[in-house]
Amino acid sequence: RPRYQPDSMFGIGYDNMDQSQGHLGCDLLDIGSRRAAARGRCAHQSEGSEEVPTLKLGEPGAFDLPNVPDPAQFCSNNFASASGNKDADQLVKFAKGTTTLAFKFNEGIIVSVDSRSTMGAYIASQTVKKIIEINPFLLGTMAGGAADCSFWERNLGTQCRMYELRNRKRITVAAASKLLANTMNAYRGYGLSMGTMVTGWDETGPQLYYVDDDGTRLKGTYFSVGSGSTYAYGVLDTYYRPDLTVDEAIDLGKRAIYHATHRDAYSGGINNLYHVTKDGWRVVHAIDVNDMHYEFEEEKAAMKS
Repeated sequence: RPRYQPDSMFGIGYDNMDQSQGHLGCDLLDIGSRRAAARGRCAHQSEGSEEVPTLKLGEPGAFDLPNVPDPAQFCSNNFASASGNKDADQLVKFAKGTTTLAFKFNEGIIVSVDSRSTMGAYIASQTVKKIIEINPFLLGTMAGGAADCSFWERNLGTQCRMYELRNRKRITVAAASKLLANTMNAYRGYGLSMGTMVTGWDETGPQLYYVDDDGTRLKGTYFSVGSGSTYAYGVLDTYYRPDLTVDEAIDLGKRAIYHATHRDAYSGGINNLYHVTKDGWRVVHAIDVNDMHYEFEEEKAAMKS
């Protein structure tokens, strides 16, 4: 079979990808490993130089790596995902914030989220879709690192589809959450940042699980995740009850997100709300939280008068 020829622009092909440190063929996971060290020694000996080769940054077709003696250790010390103020000494701090919630009641499950994406004090986006539609009966939520949540929950969708093809039946919510927890456990300590809920309807009825980047997996009646979760929990703890009507449940999910976005600067944007039943999930609404603010202010004024 014909071999891949080097690209005329970058001079990179299968034959010479591993010839120098930093080219595309050198997997980032090799950094700091014996394989990378051996590759560096070979390059060093072939050049006949006694100086330790340094990484060249900005080369076309090459990864930009920290120009330090041990890039792997540098990345581990300065780019790790940490909670609280554990990243105070890092050069790059993982700043994040959101509010997501979900709860079960007799008529199904309500999933309600905001849509603000933040980079510290900077609002990067107001239109992030934080509810991942895994399949017509399964939903996942995003809290933490947007890339981590989006990638691994879409990966979960692939695993769920493979399960359906192999077993000729729909995967249960418990099994789906377990697949995600197993994946997180396999990548534990790699710096992922995820606090997600996996919810849906299967033959056992409505189910709700919490899964995070430590591989923790919890089953519950209601959860809220993110920087605004304490405010959302206050509303849920006060007004939640299992026998809510559909309209009451929708209003509760709406109010909990509104109060969280009102008090938490890292939450805001659009309130996206889904209702899950035995027939699958449906989108209920997508309302700007600013409109909700004036709606509830008028309600408060009416109650006072």
